[in-house]
Amino acid sequence: MTTTEIKTNDRTTTEATTVRPNPATPRLNFAKTAPKVFRAVIGLDAAAREGLDPALVELVQIRASHLNRCAYCLHMHTTDARKAGESEDRLHMVAVWQEADHFFTDRERSALALTDGVTRIGDAGVPDEVYARAAAHFDEEELAHLLALIFTINTWNRIALSTAKRAGTDER
Repeated sequence: MTTTEIKTNDRTTTEATTVRPNPATPRLNFAKTAPKVFRAVIGLDAAAREGLDPALVELVQIRASHLNRCAYCLHMHTTDARKAGESEDRLHMVAVWQEADHFFTDRERSALALTDGVTRIGDAGVPDEVYARAAAHFDEEELAHLLALIFTINTWNRIALSTAKRAGTDER
């Protein structure tokens, strides 16, 4: 962890920032080293997506990747979203969806709120009002798939970050 001094007016504020290592040597190739586990995550991912709108899937994956600071997955899913016809405006607003709510439907906002709650589960759990909001927009089966999708992208983020995947390589 490093600290940065920021001068504003006559005050100096110290801000802590996390510096992520950028390994000079490649780390293990998870897909080749643990193929059975890798295929299981792919299977979970495919099952989670069933019945969900592909645009919503990408928004959820982009949001979790923002929160987890996973550049590899963020690049991959914004690229996929663009190919699927997602607008640049909406892609830019995912990171600040709470302040840009007019870019997203109520259903999408409830999914993004649930993504925030599940991804940041260690902060305060998933608040009841966040869960209830999502449950109001998704039937039980859809909600279960949405939760599984959020679990899956968080797993993919951890795989990519742990193995130092580089954004822009999109090795699938």
